[in-house]
Parts: sequence; structure tokens; C-alpha cells
Amino acid sequence: MSIPASRRTFLRNALLCSAAASLPNTVMCAPAVQAATSPGPRPALTGEPPIKLGLASYTFRNFTRAQLIASMQQLQITALNPKDAKDHLPLDFAQEAAAVADYAANGIALHAIGAVYFPKDEDDDIRAKFEYARRAGVRVIVAGDPTPASLPRIERFVKQYNIRFAIHNHGPEDAIWRSPLDVLKAVNTMDPRMGCCIDIGHCVRAGTDVVDAIQAAGPRLFNIHAKDLTDFTQKESQVAVGQGNLPIRRIFEALIAAKYDGFVDLEYEVHPDDPMPGVISSFAYMRGVLAGMGYPTHKAQAV
Repeated sequence: MSIPASRRTFLRNALLCSAAASLPNTVMCAPAVQAATSPGPRPALTGEPPIKLGLASYTFRNFTRAQLIASMQQLQITALNPKDAKDHLPLDFAQEAAAVADYAANGIALHAIGAVYFPKDEDDDIRAKFEYARRAGVRVIVAGDPTPASLPRIERFVKQYNIRFAIHNHGPEDAIWRSPLDVLKAVNTMDPRMGCCIDIGHCVRAGTDVVDAIQAAGPRLFNIHAKDLTDFTQKESQVAVGQGNLPIRRIFEALIAAKYDGFVDLEYEVHPDDPMPGVISSFAYMRGVLAGMGYPTHKAQAV
């Protein structure tokens, strides 16, 4: 009897997840363990890891919410940054409420939404996006394309709703927000809840060192989108985290030094029709880096 392709994919991914979960982090992430042997203090093996791992739902943009939830359960990841893709977190009030309830029923906590786009410098449009975030119960809006002129108006809603506003850098293709440093220049005199989401892949493509950007952002850093590249000049060179040239351990060390309290959300943008192998590898690598740094790793991390 032949097995449908979708069923074969599900079975393969389940086996991959099971295999990854059964391996010690030293096996899953040899490069991270090698890095851990370098000189430097090792923290005590107690408490929660200082880096909280989550998932950007855009990774599964070609999959339904039910499929996204099933994949997260396989991955043992409970922290989600959803956006209005497929039925992940619709903008419609009733549909959004159903999605929020669905996530809660499956033990998934929402900590941010986005990227959300702000094309209009108008109260009604901006208020609708903040209401969307409030209903979802999140602390952070990851914003895609606000214009500099709209930021004072957005700042008023940030104060009203007490929700952090994290402008996402999109690399060389973005005429305004190429680098996190461009974001910081625009918000440095504004309310401290106005800040940035650093996409580490787009950051290096803009010619900005990620560690420098983390240090510059300080308390205005509200979210991280994690990915990896083999060529810092080519967007298309994205690979699973750990297979490229991003300095993941140095990034984690910089986040810890900055006392970053947000999430590192995997945003794996390649292979949208079959992302799980790369997603599994990425989480295994990041957990391995944390283990190599001396931190205990817990498969599931909530908000």
C-alpha cells in the first residue's frame, strides 16, 4: 500500500524529532561543544537557560495552524511569535480569538506577534494593530515597515497600551531599516518601549556586526529572529542554524551580557514546503550551544 506524500513527510519528521530528542546535545552539536572548550568562565548548571528559544510562525507559512501546532509539539517548543499567515493569527477578531484559544489549549504561549505592517500614519490603522496585539496577550509587536514620520504617533499607542514596539531590520533591500543601527538612530530619544527586533541574517547582510548591534541596542532590544547564512552577501545562502557562518555562541554570550529578557525566535525561511529537517537541526544546534556554554537545556520553554 502506498503512503501519501504528506503522510510520509509527517512520519519522517516525527522520526527526525524523536532521534534528535534522544541524542545528547554533545552529539547534536559538535561545533558548539568544541567552542565550549575555549577559555572562559562556565556558569553553574542550575536554573533556566538565560536564552529562551521560540519559533516565528512564518517558518511554517505554507502550513495551517493545526499543522504548526503539531510541528511545535514534535519540536517540544512552546513559545511562539505568530503572524497573520495562513490561519496562524488572523487579524479578524473572532478568528484571532479562536487561534489564541487553540494555542492555549495546546500549551503554546504567545510572546510577540509579527511581523506586523504599519503602512498608514493614521490612528485607526495603528490602533487596530495594537488591539490585535492586546487581544493576543503579547508583550511585543514586531513591526515590518513603519515610516519614520509615523513613529511619534506609534509612540503614543505604545504608551497607551504598554506594548513594546520592535522594528525589524530587513537588510540591504530595505530603503529605511537596513540595519538595527538605523532603527536605534530613529528611536533613541523616544519612549524606552520603542526599540528593535534584530534579524541576525539581515543584520550581517547589511554589513553590521550582530554582536555590536546587540550591545548598541541594550534595553531597546525586544526580539531576535535567528537564522544562518553561508555567505553574508547572499540572502539565498540561508541554511539551518549551525550550518552557516553566523557566530551563534558569540551572539548568545552578547545577549546574556546585555541581560536580554526576550526570545530568540527561529525564522527559517528556506524550504517553505518542507521546513522541518532544517528546523529540527537548528533547534538541536542552538540547544547544543547552550549546553556547551554550561547551561542546562530544557526542551520546552514557556513565556
